[in-house]
Amino acid sequence: MSTTTDVQADHEEVVRAAVERRPVNLEVSKRVRERAEQMREEIRRTHGLLNVAVDIIREGRDNPRDE
Repeated sequence: MSTTTDVQADHEEVVRAAVERRPVNLEVSKRVRERAEQMREEIRRTHGLLNVAVDIIREGRDNPRDE
């Protein structure tokens, strides 16, 4: 399990890589992807599958902005 310090260090590495316009370290990238997958699974377990994109698209189509 990741500690807050580990997560923060990974976050800082991702930000540095973005600022420097270079690829993220492969190990950091792997840890970030693994944590993201764990979060997705937890959200699915807690809330079920959410399909909000269709509703948002329909709302935008049915209520176009005045131009």
